[in-house]
This record gives sequence, C-alpha cells and structure tokens, in this order.
Amino acid sequence: MTNPAAAFLLETQPQDLPEDVRLEAQRLLLDLIGVAAGGSRTPLSRIIRNHAAAQFGHAAGSGHPAKVWLDGRAVSPVGAALANGMTIDALDAHDGYKPAKGHVGCGVFPAIAAIMQAEGLDDPRQFLTSVILGYEIGSRAGAALHATASDYHTSGAWIAPTCAGLGARLLGLSTAATREALGIAEYHGPRSQMMRCIDHPTMVKDGSGWGAMAGVSAAYLARDGFTGAPAVTFEGPEAATFWADLGARWLMKEQYVKLYPVCRWSQPAVEAVLALQRAHGLDWRKITSIEITSFHEAIRLHVAHPDTSEQAQYSLPFPVAAALVRGRIGAEEVSDAALADPDIRALSAKIELIEDAHCNAAFPERRFARATLRMADGRVVASSGLVEAQGDPENPLPQPVVREKFHTLATPVWGPEMAARVVDLVDGLWSADSLTPLWDVLALAPEADHA
Repeated sequence: MTNPAAAFLLETQPQDLPEDVRLEAQRLLLDLIGVAAGGSRTPLSRIIRNHAAAQFGHAAGSGHPAKVWLDGRAVSPVGAALANGMTIDALDAHDGYKPAKGHVGCGVFPAIAAIMQAEGLDDPRQFLTSVILGYEIGSRAGAALHATASDYHTSGAWIAPTCAGLGARLLGLSTAATREALGIAEYHGPRSQMMRCIDHPTMVKDGSGWGAMAGVSAAYLARDGFTGAPAVTFEGPEAATFWADLGARWLMKEQYVKLYPVCRWSQPAVEAVLALQRAHGLDWRKITSIEITSFHEAIRLHVAHPDTSEQAQYSLPFPVAAALVRGRIGAEEVSDAALADPDIRALSAKIELIEDAHCNAAFPERRFARATLRMADGRVVASSGLVEAQGDPENPLPQPVVREKFHTLATPVWGPEMAARVVDLVDGLWSADSLTPLWDVLALAPEADHA
C-alpha cells in the first residue's frame, strides 16, 4: 500500500514551487506571526507557555533547543510546537481552508520552526518549501477527514499527520518511515469534537497546538523505528479523490485570511451589520432589535454574554454587537476588558439568530449571513442580499489590509520598529542566508506594553 503524500513531501524542492505560491506563503506567514503576537497577550498563551517550559523543557546535551515564541525559554521541539501552535490559536484570527472547515497554518508553521531549530537546520528556502507543503497536505487531509469520518473533528486531527510528514521530510526519513510517521500521528492525533467547543467554548480551542505536538512527536518516533501505518485518511480508497491533484493544484492559493479575531462563521454577520451601519449612518443606540439569518453552524455560536475571551471568539451575537458599538472588531474587543462593556452586552441581548436552509446548503464552500435591524423610529433596515466575509480566496484582502492587520496585532507587543523588522524579514526570506534573525525576533519577550 502506498501513501500519496509521502513522495510529494520528500521529493518536492524549492525550485519546483511557482512564484505566486511562494509569495502567498510569505503573505500568510506574516499574518500568522501577527496573530501569534496578539495571541501572546491572552491567558491561554501564558498558561500554555508556562506548561511547555515546565513539562517539555530542553534537556541539556540533547542538541539545539527550540524556543517559545514571545517568551524565549528553551524547550523541546514537541514543547515548542505545542506552545507556539496554541499561542496562534489563542486568538481566532488565523487563516483557514473552507472545505476543511478549519485551519492548517496555525499548526504547520510552529511545527516546522520547532524541528528546524532543534535540528540546527538553517535554510530559509527549505523552510518556506515546507510551509507550502504543509498547506498542500493539511488542506487535503482536512477535507478528506470530513468526507470519511462521521464526527466533526477539530483542525488538530489533520494538523497532526501533516506535521508528522513535514517532520519526516526535515529529519530525512525514508518513504517507508514517512508512511509510519503519518500513521502514528493520524492514530494518536487529537480527534477532538469541534462542535463541543462551539457549544461550550474553553481554552481547548481548535486542537491546533496539540495536533502540532502529536505530529512532531510522531516524526521523531518514526525516526526511532516506531510503527503506525497506514494513515487511512491518506491511503483509504474513499479518500483517493482528495489526493489526485496533489502537485497540480496549489491549495496554498485557496486559503482565506480573517479580518477579525473571531470564528469565521460569525464574520459574515459582522460584515452585514457593519455594511448597514455605514450605508445608512445608523446610531447603534437607536437599534431595538437585530435578526441574523445564517447557516446552522453559525447559529450554534449562541453565547450572547461571554465571560471569557474564548466565549467571545466563539460567539456570533457578541462580535456583532461589539462591531456596531465600537465600529470595529479587533483583539481588544474580545479581550477580558471588553467583556463587561455594558453597551455591547445590552445590544448583544437584542440579537435573534435564525437558521436558513439556503445558507445551510451552501456551507462550507460559501458562508452567508443576512442582517435585519429594527430602529426606534420604526424603520427596518435589512441586507439587500446574502453577505460573505472578506478575505476568501474569491475575494482576497488586499496586501495593504493584511499588513495593517499585522501591525495592529504586532505593534502593541513588539513596538513599531521591531514589528517593521518582522515585515522585512518575512519579505526577504526567499533570498535570506539564515533563519536565525527571524527566530531571534519571535523569541523576544516584550519588556513592556507598547499600546
């Protein structure tokens, strides 16, 4: 039995990559770094960074350490993948792939960085190549899992084997050992229930960091001779269609970028109400009720009065209300400080969520919402049609907007000069001589709040 991903992972080289694919990888990489910077300010990130340092510390004499981002402590590659993956996932603002109903980059990037640091690998082109391969494998693995498993698993479920395959590439494993690594990670990866976290939002989030940790561990286990093949998501006949275009169709270019740090499913509703507010000059104080019509999964984001940042990020009413009250929805609007805002809470209580069959049928390829606002003067203002979020591959965010998002998240953490330095480092990665400058910046622990 063969695994279609193994040869692609091991044989693809930097010169095989189209330029537009490579440029998109750099665009998403900068976005992920910005999200990590914003996520580092959350209680979730603080807890997981301390956990990684305490439980997965770097053993003296065991090679190079990996570093915890925005912290600097030395840990094992497994610990770095966990902590850094969950720091990105701590703020739900990272990219995703619609058919997978989840994310790839938030686990792939930390896993690659952790292994390359731990193994002393310092080739920027191989780094970017691995990132691109991660998106290609992870996007297909996620879509294949949804098509072949009855339960809706979090992103960690497909991030785990993807990171194992990338680890096999970086560790120089054979095709046979790579197949074992993919199987180990698929078996041991977090098959966590996504809708449980939607209904009861907590710090477990999307399983991304745990998947990255499981994947890195699986690669090292396979190097030592541990077995685990086959990975049925890759090798099962029912999944074959998802791997048929590997290397011919670049899914790197089909990822979405989020404009707001909340679940993607709530973002069409945020777009809808902001568009109505701008078009009609509406005063949120005069809104008496709001109806949001959308698809089933979005309607499940029902928490109107969140007590934690996680509940705010997995809410539909709260970010809609926050966007109307503040005219934006950024990291500050899902921070602990904003949760008690009486104006946002009062408006959130006026929101009714309505499930729509047409929106259900379009999901996950299309995510629609419609908003209807009733005003104190009797007016009813409604969306003229179904609204989608910005940033989908069919409607990508302009590069200046992506960079503005990065600076909004990163500058309060690193300051303007260091944030600008990160932009330059990512822009120049393809022609850079070393990854060390980027690793050094990522490991910097902020000395003060630059906001």
